[in-house]
Amino acid sequence: MQCFVTGATGFIGANLVRELNDRGHEVRALVRPRADLRGLAGARWQAAHGGLTDRAALAEAMRGCEWCFHVAASYHLWLPDYAPLYAANVEGTRAVLEAAGDAGCRRIVYTSTVGVLRPPPPQAGKPAPVDEGALATLEEMTNPYKRSKWLAEEVARQLATRGLPIVIVNPTAPVGPRDVKPTPTGQVIVDFLNRAMPAFLDTGLNWVHVRDVAAGHLLAAERGRVGERYILGHEQGNWTLQEALQVLSEVTGLPAPRWRIPYAVAYLFACLDEARSRWTLRPPRAPLAGVRMARYKMFFTPAKAVRELGLPQTAPREGLAEAVRWFRGQGMVRTR
Repeated sequence: MQCFVTGATGFIGANLVRELNDRGHEVRALVRPRADLRGLAGARWQAAHGGLTDRAALAEAMRGCEWCFHVAASYHLWLPDYAPLYAANVEGTRAVLEAAGDAGCRRIVYTSTVGVLRPPPPQAGKPAPVDEGALATLEEMTNPYKRSKWLAEEVARQLATRGLPIVIVNPTAPVGPRDVKPTPTGQVIVDFLNRAMPAFLDTGLNWVHVRDVAAGHLLAAERGRVGERYILGHEQGNWTLQEALQVLSEVTGLPAPRWRIPYAVAYLFACLDEARSRWTLRPPRAPLAGVRMARYKMFFTPAKAVRELGLPQTAPREGLAEAVRWFRGQGMVRTR
């Protein structure tokens, strides 16, 4: 199968390219000039150059492709100007999906996020995980990134109702190898390894091995129902941050941080940090959007994807262990 992939140099995209390679598919990847290609080292792929909104370049790049995976997104919790973020995430999604339809792709997989769903309400302890039916409104999206992804998923759903063979996947919090940037969850691991995390917030995520997320994309192309969304996560991966740090401690032998930061303290620090950023135009270390999201334990169930797609369920502990090995191998860890 000839496959077109956007976002191939990113965390999920690089692992998706490997998964496609392993299953014998050919990959044509849309990449920017001077893109960081470390995540694709050793993979087999053909480069197509162009931007997400360059319809002529997209049409040329997708010629002959049967599957399209639109993974690329602009992920920023703080920017001095959010117009480029909306352009990439909303109009870029429209351009890619329409180009894939014009190219005759038999299946188009759009990578959304669980951030567009309504998480369990804040409460003490561990709330019950929610599924794909936890629909949120645009007004409930608390920052420009989430709003842009909500709008982009609406574009995908509307195009699916018009006949495009689009399946939507909503990854949770992937961990594992090839996290070049790294992602926010990967940065937690790097900070832990570098002993740069003296305390933690009372938050939670659904942790999932990135290899399962990549496999979920292929399974969505093979078996997903058009117009449906599928949460790509792990049934047993709903861990508080404290629980995840304890697993990291067991994997590495390093002590986990013991002190919990009160939410009010984190919020005040983020407000001051963003005020500084408005003057310096440098990204804040603790974006206010991230602190606001941390109020919620992002616990989800992938039962639908497991049932309908056969989503694999590799232990998240294995994903954390592989991430540790990869970050150390990349020289991103100062201490061991």
